[in-house]
Amino acid sequence: VQLQASGGGLVQAGGSLNLTCAASGRTFSVRSMSWHRQAPGKQRELVALFSDDGSTHYGDPVEGRASGSRDNGKNTVYLRIDRLTPEDTAVYYCNAVEAGKPLRHYWGQGTQVTVSS
Repeated sequence: VQLQASGGGLVQAGGSLNLTCAASGRTFSVRSMSWHRQAPGKQRELVALFSDDGSTHYGDPVEGRASGSRDNGKNTVYLRIDRLTPEDTAVYYCNAVEAGKPLRHYWGQGTQVTVSS
């Protein structure tokens, strides 16, 4: 499974961010897709999880500010975060989990998001 992320860049505080992640390859076995982020000196944290049952879960730091969707036909997930603050500055990574024993995790290359105050 290959993941191609797009979006990000430099955004002003109070603005919005749109991220897209498209999966290719052995996508028929992908179960969940998600976005994570990692700020300098901090651990990677969950931003949004899109399960194959159609449910979506947002991480605490973006709860109430994030919205997204998953298009299974295009193997793509979309994420929007509103009311950005400098604390949202991080490298954002797309993740896909492939069914199997054990489960297989795939990561995109990461996209830098910088929120200026």
